[in-house]
Amino acid sequence: MIKKALLLFSIGFLCVLTVGGLFGYWPTITASVYVFMSTITILVYKWDKRLAMSKKQPVVRVPERTLHLLALLCGWPGALIAQQWFRHKSQKRVFIAVLWFTIIINCSALFGAYYYWQLG
Repeated sequence: MIKKALLLFSIGFLCVLTVGGLFGYWPTITASVYVFMSTITILVYKWDKRLAMSKKQPVVRVPERTLHLLALLCGWPGALIAQQWFRHKSQKRVFIAVLWFTIIINCSALFGAYYYWQLG
């Protein structure tokens, strides 16, 4: 249930950005940036999951701070999608809490930019 909700939330957010850009509510590049960064984030999560499952030792994993930075830089929809698709970092409570904190920061910045865009 929660898996479907997170997937719908992420995909719905990207759709709203795309439609809003097409109707001129904000610059169309906004949706492009989120889709691009989400794609990069999904690929990095997949790479890290592959490294985590690797039997070879030692393996240099993708640092969690890198995953959080990608989420903060507009890749959080991809992070939520990748968490559910790959079952990666989906049980670590601290990681999830920090991820949601980055989502809140990113959305706050987006809404601030939207407000500024509407005034200009």
